[in-house]
Amino acid sequence: MVLVQNYGLAVFLCAVAMVCWGSWQNTQNLIGKSWRFEHYYWDFSIGILLFALLMAFTFGSIGNEGRSFLPDLHQADLKNLLSAAIGGVIWNMGTLLLVAAISIAGMSVAFPIGGGIGWTLGIVINYIGKPEGNPVFLFGGTAFIVLAILMSMQSYRRLAENQNKPTLKGILLSILAGLCIAMFYRFVASSLASDFSPAEAGKISSYTAVVFFSLGALLCTALVNPIFMARPVQGEPVSMSGWIKGSSRTHLLGLLGGAIWCLGNSVSFMSVSAASPAISYGLSNSAPVVAALWGIFVWKEFKDAPKGTNLLLSLMFLFYLIGLALIVYSRFA
Repeated sequence: MVLVQNYGLAVFLCAVAMVCWGSWQNTQNLIGKSWRFEHYYWDFSIGILLFALLMAFTFGSIGNEGRSFLPDLHQADLKNLLSAAIGGVIWNMGTLLLVAAISIAGMSVAFPIGGGIGWTLGIVINYIGKPEGNPVFLFGGTAFIVLAILMSMQSYRRLAENQNKPTLKGILLSILAGLCIAMFYRFVASSLASDFSPAEAGKISSYTAVVFFSLGALLCTALVNPIFMARPVQGEPVSMSGWIKGSSRTHLLGLLGGAIWCLGNSVSFMSVSAASPAISYGLSNSAPVVAALWGIFVWKEFKDAPKGTNLLLSLMFLFYLIGLALIVYSRFA
């Protein structure tokens, strides 16, 4: 299988994960508002699993290093497989809440709040689990992220006041999503083999972990998404027949969204051993920066915002970038 053993390559792959995790939502925007997120999420979840299997049988099964996917699966301890799957369930619950928040509050708001809370709290959780990296720079970067979140929330308040929109539901869903997203990474990271020379018995590769993560996420969708369909956060209830009647383009865009997200997930966990769970998670989850850029410059979500909002958004990006730089540097300090 393909292993990542260089910190520079790990940082690059985390940047790829950042772009993927901040861009998948565009596939739903391309479909349009007529296609409800509850329907979109079925294709999204299936796309994640299909791409995870593709990665496992390609990059996870070629080369002479480590264990190929099927031998790795054969030797795995059940507790490690379950840990990866539980991570998928927790993440999926958070993401369902996040997509619901996006449908109400918009991409450039829900991502910075929900993703930002998940980012900061997740760094703390993963550092406690495996304390690597200089804590001064790591948590100093986290502090700047908190400032960025505050700027984002202030921007949202100004926009909502200008458009006379209710704000409480979108903010609460974003916060709940962030709390769930913060927890998932540690469950998956704890199942991973930290070294493959020789390979740790019972522990699993990132490719196997992502497959079981994806299975857990799909199971969560099957159990929870029908509840969202019957009791939606916005609009009328929807049925499975509506999803079945979707066009081929609509379903393909949903599958593509899942594949884009899973690519980010795969390369992020590939980077854990070379970077550390806290740093890998911290870098990969700077996705709110990418998402906000899409929301502001492509989808024009703040075009009608009152004067002064652009300054707040500029400060948000500045604080995010400073936080990102400090997290990268924490490995060397």
